[in-house]
Amino acid sequence: MKNLFLVFLFTILLFSCQEEKKAMEPEVQKPNIIYILADDLGYAEIGAFGQEKIETPNIDALAKEGMIFTQHYSSAPVCAPARYMFLTGKHSGKAFIRGNDEWNDRGDVWNYKAMAKDSTLEGQRPVPKGTKTIANYLKDEGYKTALVGKWGLGAPHTHSIPNEMGFDFFYGFNCQRQAHTYYPLHLYKNRNRVHLANDTIAPSSPFPKGADPKDPKSYKDYTLTDYAPDLMFKELTGFVAENKDIPFFLYWATPIPHVALQAPQRWVDYYIEKFGPEEPYLSGEGNGYFSHQNPHAAYAAMVSYFDENVGKLVKQLKDEGIYDNTLIVFTSDNGPSYAGGADPEFFDSAKPFDGKYGKGKGFVYEGGIRVPTFFTWPGKIKRGTTSDLPSAHYDMLATFADIVDTPLAEQTDGISILPTLLGEENQSQHEFMFWEFPEYGGQVAIRIGEWKVIRQHLKDDKEPTIELYNLNDDPSEQVNIAAQHPEILEEAAVIFKNEHTKAETERFQIPLIEQGLLER
Repeated sequence: MKNLFLVFLFTILLFSCQEEKKAMEPEVQKPNIIYILADDLGYAEIGAFGQEKIETPNIDALAKEGMIFTQHYSSAPVCAPARYMFLTGKHSGKAFIRGNDEWNDRGDVWNYKAMAKDSTLEGQRPVPKGTKTIANYLKDEGYKTALVGKWGLGAPHTHSIPNEMGFDFFYGFNCQRQAHTYYPLHLYKNRNRVHLANDTIAPSSPFPKGADPKDPKSYKDYTLTDYAPDLMFKELTGFVAENKDIPFFLYWATPIPHVALQAPQRWVDYYIEKFGPEEPYLSGEGNGYFSHQNPHAAYAAMVSYFDENVGKLVKQLKDEGIYDNTLIVFTSDNGPSYAGGADPEFFDSAKPFDGKYGKGKGFVYEGGIRVPTFFTWPGKIKRGTTSDLPSAHYDMLATFADIVDTPLAEQTDGISILPTLLGEENQSQHEFMFWEFPEYGGQVAIRIGEWKVIRQHLKDDKEPTIELYNLNDDPSEQVNIAAQHPEILEEAAVIFKNEHTKAETERFQIPLIEQGLLER
């Protein structure tokens, strides 16, 4: 009996010690998550992905610290739908936002001066009330959430602003049209306009008639006082500093390098010396955005300025002692632009894919939707690794939910890529990847393994195409082999039929799809 009592006493003491030890152990904090979304950054516009003319040492160093994804896709080839699908985990056959919709039935929304006076003309068409985003899910898990940069998914004075869509803090452009100048009249801080010390110089103002293109003074109106990326980065670093002791989600939706060509002069001068004399880009007569005397130098300067700030952010994370517990995702919203003085051919921006007009931004070819992407997470993701797993922006919701171990209230079209990031072997794969894009003539695409089916001209007056490419053999999509593989086309037609839902917004509807054009 005495022995039994001693055993009982020992058990109680052991249990008490274990509980005390457990209580003394620091609770493991959930990782911070930073999602860096560049704007119109082509697949090969950073050094880590093959860029040779633009210098991006900080981004390249960060990429080496983690895992590069060579087959990561945007959900759409233009701004707004790509952002919507990232935030909601929907592919474009089920998404509410499927293209850029400027909601122009409100009035003259493209009139810059009118928007300055009337904030109801700003912003894009609102998403449905109750839409749950990545920010909502992470906020429910105790995260402080912030968006710094470009929104483009709703207008001021509606339910569809960042602060109503899961973000505790917002600073930047509510309206993507306002982001066509880096010297705007105002930005938004949370729900309110913050007026800046800039003049009213409307984006796409033509080059002054009679002005000398070789005289720097002819471009003086395009460089003003308050440079929006500077202001946004200051707010971004402030958010990190304020929330360093709690888990946070930071969505850095930088507008760089989307044109207009406006960059700090010190960086422009650096590339003028590097590239030498060049032909000015002059806006007007059908050309958009602002003019620039040295367009190649200016574009490179924007990317290097962005790279500089990425380096500053990483240093801050290290100085604050939170770098090791931070997942950083770096990607772009779509392929490179061809407009406003951007020159994807000069920079070979989409290499090994085609980045010129018709194959880059705005199109569902690889140059328009394959984007430079990497993940870093010290101690979790093995540094210096590469993955060829096909993945997309709409996988991020499932991935982040997996990281924080939270269930999803709604079904997502994405998969969690966490097993790949952690070097595990139980990675599920997409049976297919899906794109439906109602702009630029109307397009659809589907990837099945190495096969890619594309249909163009579904909404314009041209004859609809049907194209098939083997991406292993023909990554730049040059040789159409549709006639040789009717079985792949049949498989794709079934997927299109099953995955497509009729868009709620008429602008996003593609009538030929509804008529069964994609069925064979």
